[in-house]
Amino acid sequence: MTSDDPARRSGRQAQRRRTRKAIVDAAVRLSAGGATPSIDEIAAAADVSRRTIYMYFPTLDHLLIDATAGALNEPPVEEALAEPALADDPAARVDALIRTLLAHSPQSLPLGRRLIRLTVDPPASDTQEPTTPPRSPRRVEWLEQACEPLRGTLSEESFQRLVSALTVVVGWEAQIALRDVRGLDPQAEQDVITWAARVLVEAAIKER
Repeated sequence: MTSDDPARRSGRQAQRRRTRKAIVDAAVRLSAGGATPSIDEIAAAADVSRRTIYMYFPTLDHLLIDATAGALNEPPVEEALAEPALADDPAARVDALIRTLLAHSPQSLPLGRRLIRLTVDPPASDTQEPTTPPRSPRRVEWLEQACEPLRGTLSEESFQRLVSALTVVVGWEAQIALRDVRGLDPQAEQDVITWAARVLVEAAIKER
């Protein structure tokens, strides 16, 4: 088994997701009372080093904004994707994911704008730690869950291409473009995002 083996890469990615989730969960718990935790407090609660936190988040602002946005969306998304009636319908699952995310956009989109700004134009760090973070994998994980019924029928390459394509049309970036560039209202925005996502899912199924 080589270092490029897909199973090994998948294992490393899963471990990184678990580490990142432990950091974010610790930040959510420590912030629940209204106080702003320090990096040292979050590191202790997540049982990781300060350096590990800075590998994922270059500043405390990045971490707290991402944690807040995730806390707003995660339980409703998980509940929507667990609906038994949607178990075998990937297009309906993606629709449900979009509806759930957009229902919380009044709270989460302002945080998303801040997070995008921090990621695109990060502030200077006063530490010597790494300052280039990976963006949150949460969106990819949700899209993979939504498309799960197709995992056994599409090749792995086709499945990942579909998830990548959906990442372009489902998320804060698409909302910002539709609102700021196209001037759409929330309902029109939802209609366009849902339509675009369904076209991608149907195209993947047709290609199969």
